[in-house]
Amino acid sequence: MSIIICPGIHEPQITESLITELSKAADSSSSQDFRKILVFPEQGILTLSAFHILQFLHDRLGNELKSPVIFISFSAGVVGAIAAAVNWQLLGGHVKAFIAIDGWGVPLWGNFPIHRLSHDYFTHWSSAMLGGGQDNFYADPAVDHLSMWRSPQTVQGRWVDPSIGFSPTKNPLSAAEFLHLLIQHYE
Repeated sequence: MSIIICPGIHEPQITESLITELSKAADSSSSQDFRKILVFPEQGILTLSAFHILQFLHDRLGNELKSPVIFISFSAGVVGAIAAAVNWQLLGGHVKAFIAIDGWGVPLWGNFPIHRLSHDYFTHWSSAMLGGGQDNFYADPAVDHLSMWRSPQTVQGRWVDPSIGFSPTKNPLSAAEFLHLLIQHYE
């Protein structure tokens, strides 16, 4: 399994902490299939481009189309990532899940599980109307937008399953813990 990271429009160094957290999840994984974390390297407006993300996926995974992938995207990167995930699946790829971190205002659709993480309750609530599936997370107390990506291990919040309200599992938890639980669920 591969994790595809699609950052937003920000300095590349901000992504490093998230990658460190995801690497911890990979190191603790019991799955033999958990292999790689791939970071879409483009910056600026290209983070919005599904075409460029698909080209990156073909370059890195072209001969592994059926290998499962999880997309994790942030902010403006959610725009290009959701379109790339849908197209990757249409081309025969196996999208295990799509995780949008602070993709406020971005409609999310797809024939795969979708999860949202939001930096505050308003973003969580208002984004839910645009799709988001089950098992979502919002920061409580609210944090600044970049904290969700730069330091998810410091962001405390709530795990919400829209079908039942708050999840009966551990509340509160950190955004990093929530990501680890999602990854473990899909391995």
